[in-house]
Amino acid sequence: MSTTPAGSAPAPEPAPRDGAPETSGSGVSPDVVPEEARPAPVAQDPGDDAPVSAERRRRLITWTFVLAAVVLLVDQLTKWWAESALVWGDDPKPLIGELLQLRLIYNPGAALSIATGMTWILTIVVVVVVVVIVRAIRRIGSTGWAVALGLLLGGALGNLGDRFFREPGFARGHVVDFIDYGVFVGNVADIAIVAAAVLIVILSFRGIGLDGRRHVDDEDAPAEPSEPSEPTEPTGGR
Repeated sequence: MSTTPAGSAPAPEPAPRDGAPETSGSGVSPDVVPEEARPAPVAQDPGDDAPVSAERRRRLITWTFVLAAVVLLVDQLTKWWAESALVWGDDPKPLIGELLQLRLIYNPGAALSIATGMTWILTIVVVVVVVVIVRAIRRIGSTGWAVALGLLLGGALGNLGDRFFREPGFARGHVVDFIDYGVFVGNVADIAIVAAAVLIVILSFRGIGLDGRRHVDDEDAPAEPSEPSEPTEPTGGR
């Protein structure tokens, strides 16, 4: 039987195997890191539900009115050109064959010449629409809605200007139409209004509200997690 001489150094501990976790003498796992030493959490993207900043809202409002002004200007310039280049009562001039032609008419009614005898009522309706649009723009928080309301406001103002300042009189003026689609005759303001309507349908279908937030129906919302059930005792014997 062998013995270790007195005063000799203790035998070294075996090195840990590859992949085996190291442990300290205190018995504390190295995975336990003090809270102050942990890295700060990364900020998450607020997403569509984040409130719109006041600066971004001001920019959207500004660009909405700029777009409306551009639509109004283009509409009035093209109407001025139509009255100078076309003659009321003449045959249509082909633009893209018979699919799209140019023909000057003065429309006292709405689209498709509806309500031709109630021009002043149509004027009041358009004024109300313009007021509603302007009030809605103050709450805008979405680029898509800014484009839609800019197109809609510009188109409404373009036709409203004809109602106010053209013959036969104030609030009874006839709208200048010159783009002949075969079924009806329209103008640039009508194109802007139709484009705005299509964009509004798309935004509503996607659930994007005027404030820029995405609204989800209750049926599509994820269900709340249920509370975990209490563990049950095993029925079998040990």
